[in-house]
Amino acid sequence: MIEASGLTKIFDGFTAVDDLSLRVETGSVFAFLGPNGAGKTTTIRMLTSILEPTRGWARISGLDVVRDAAKVRASVGVLTEQHGLYERMKALEYLDFFGRIYHLPREVRRKRSEALMERFGLADALQRRVGDFSKGMKQKLALVRAMLHDPPVLLLDEPTSAMDPQSAKQVRDAILELKSDHRTIILTTHNLPEAQQLADRIGVIRHGKLIANGTFEALSQRFVGDPIMEIRFGAPLNGAGRWLHNELDVVSHGEDWLRFRTGDPRQQNPALLHKLVSEGVSVITLSEVPRSLEAVYLQIVSEDETPREGAPNGNHN
Repeated sequence: MIEASGLTKIFDGFTAVDDLSLRVETGSVFAFLGPNGAGKTTTIRMLTSILEPTRGWARISGLDVVRDAAKVRASVGVLTEQHGLYERMKALEYLDFFGRIYHLPREVRRKRSEALMERFGLADALQRRVGDFSKGMKQKLALVRAMLHDPPVLLLDEPTSAMDPQSAKQVRDAILELKSDHRTIILTTHNLPEAQQLADRIGVIRHGKLIANGTFEALSQRFVGDPIMEIRFGAPLNGAGRWLHNELDVVSHGEDWLRFRTGDPRQQNPALLHKLVSEGVSVITLSEVPRSLEAVYLQIVSEDETPREGAPNGNHN
């Protein structure tokens, strides 16, 4: 579990993270979204005991990020934007080196390295120099490094960037497997469809403040409104269903379809279908129009457009 309360970081008078509180349950994925410079990376650095908070507190698996800093760093796996790979080393040598840092026995280091490289399609690259890897291969190797010591908590910064679609799917599948294995995962990404697919809860940070936090469904309801349903008919209505416009909150329509907004689809949809059938109207489908996290995210940030005064030129993501 990851917990934070009032987490704040100030650099030379500039508040990079401002009174941030969150809770990420064990066995769940939390997607941390926000524009560049919003405070995501600074928050991750505090959660991994790399930066000490100016105010507030955070705990990782019950360990305080200040008092138990060494234990926190040993219990998390971190994928950073800048990988810091040692490119002159062979991949297996590189992973063995990090395994020794985590005090893993020789056989455990070898077994986990081979198994993780196999999972991500890199088994044939164990004896290749890291400098010869493509960008996508380096990204996967960095993820293997983060998972090598079998940590209960993973903090992943753009885990599928620079990857081809097949490699990205491998990583997404691995994240879902780790979640089902009772890992706690924070994911920072600009890939909104990926965040929507993977995350149990979504947080949006802007100007250092967590301005939204909840499930996709809850955020959709709050920022976009009631769901929109689409009904398609077996033939043009030609005015026969004009009563629909009087009874429904119609948002758009065509000759053989219409879309309407409803706050209670469980109650309204069955009643609507019953009436249509009784009126002799042929219905092909009645379904909810899919919502995208992109639409929700853009609405969230559009409601928080006021910039802060005195923001420095330095990068405190």
